[in-house]
Amino acid sequence: MSELILVVEDEPSLQETLAYNLEKQGYRVETASDGRTALETARRLKPDLIVLDIMLPALDGIEVCKALRRESFSSPILMLTARDEEIDRVVGLEIGADDYLTKPFSMRELLARIKAQLRRMQVVREELDKIKTASPAQDTLIFGNLSINRTRREVLVDGNVIPLKPQEYELLLFFAEHRGQMLSREFILERVWGWDYIGDSRTVDVHVRWLRQKIESDPANPARIVTVRGGGYRFEG
Repeated sequence: MSELILVVEDEPSLQETLAYNLEKQGYRVETASDGRTALETARRLKPDLIVLDIMLPALDGIEVCKALRRESFSSPILMLTARDEEIDRVVGLEIGADDYLTKPFSMRELLARIKAQLRRMQVVREELDKIKTASPAQDTLIFGNLSINRTRREVLVDGNVIPLKPQEYELLLFFAEHRGQMLSREFILERVWGWDYIGDSRTVDVHVRWLRQKIESDPANPARIVTVRGGGYRFEG
């Protein structure tokens, strides 16, 4: 069955255009025109991806995104906004959006980003299937008081579960699997977000900052995820 996409847009003509073009690409589409309806629809249908406008009546897109992430909704969220300000992109990333697109945009670019996000989720599912067949020794990565259980996608520090957003977990696992290696921001972006992800290296920096706050004993002086001057990052474990 084709993927289900929820389009949340209060402008009728744009909502109709998005739905039409997505259906032409073979996707199933549901729509919502306000934030409250979007939340109810997402909870009921659990779509594979959400295209979410920031400026919405009843409940704005930022609050919708925050609410879904609090409920462990893991599918990609692609946010739309009419504003072209850096703060909007940072806020979108901070609350758990996976990608960000400023209006006006081309339908070709939107479709490319949707395909990239859906491919990334497919890779994650395939990796999980592989992990399910792994032995217990292969299943958990341990670095002192930090452990990563790949079957449960669970991270613990000092025995306490650390809640991570999906992309935070993928980034930490990538670091752990490349312990001791210098990884450039561009390489990380390509391998964790996908070679066709349309974004920049600041996305990596934001996620590294979040991880440091959650797994480092002193985030201001990180000992696990170390910055390599002029290069990128290195995971010391």
